[in-house]
Amino acid sequence: MDKKELQNLLEQVAGGQVKPEDALLQIKTEPYKEMGFAKLDTHRGIRQGMAEVIYGAGKTKEQILKIAQAMVEEREKTVLITRMSKEAAEYVGASLDLHYDDLSRTGIVGQIPKPDGVGKIVVATGGTSDMPVAEEAALTAQVYGNEVVRLYDVGVAGMHRLMDHIEDIMSARVIVAIAGMEGALASVIGGMADCPVIAVPTSVGYGANFGGLSALLSMLNSCASGISVVNIDNGFGAGYLASMINHLEGRKE
Repeated sequence: MDKKELQNLLEQVAGGQVKPEDALLQIKTEPYKEMGFAKLDTHRGIRQGMAEVIYGAGKTKEQILKIAQAMVEEREKTVLITRMSKEAAEYVGASLDLHYDDLSRTGIVGQIPKPDGVGKIVVATGGTSDMPVAEEAALTAQVYGNEVVRLYDVGVAGMHRLMDHIEDIMSARVIVAIAGMEGALASVIGGMADCPVIAVPTSVGYGANFGGLSALLSMLNSCASGISVVNIDNGFGAGYLASMINHLEGRKE
């Protein structure tokens, strides 16, 4: 149950459509579910509006399945699993309705909800090699109810590619700029857009890239205003933050 569902339930109680004892039964669950190897945070959707996410790396396929099944039992309509191996996806998919994206290693149990965000989230990459991180960001944003526009391979090595999408950039509610190498894409977009820009450095690049550190430092030192930076290859964190921004109301158009 998320915040909206809880609010609807309370409104039904106030309106007399649902008995208080029936409502209490629906929300009378422990704040977390003890599973021995994990503690499932069953109230995160109520607190934050977004349910817990399963980080697949480092977990066995059996653990991932058990956590996902527990979330489904808790009536989570959509379960997001990040950094999931193909082997784990095949194992979980045999028991649950799993949709798996090989490129980003992202698994989704259930249906992606209809967009209910204020505007559009643009996910842009410097190059094709940044797409695995970009798809993690894009799918995360979609799972949390956002319309996503993908602009891939629009880096500074060919500025005309980005300029062909100036309308998408200028009309976005929030932009996720993903780049490796020297990470210049975020500064360019940040100097064009009138919305928040979330920069994601990737580990794509040659030796002096230091596994994404050069892009990270470039983005942190950007002279363009309105840019925030997440950690290297953290597409999930960027997509999550973008969704939070896109669901904030009150912006004057």
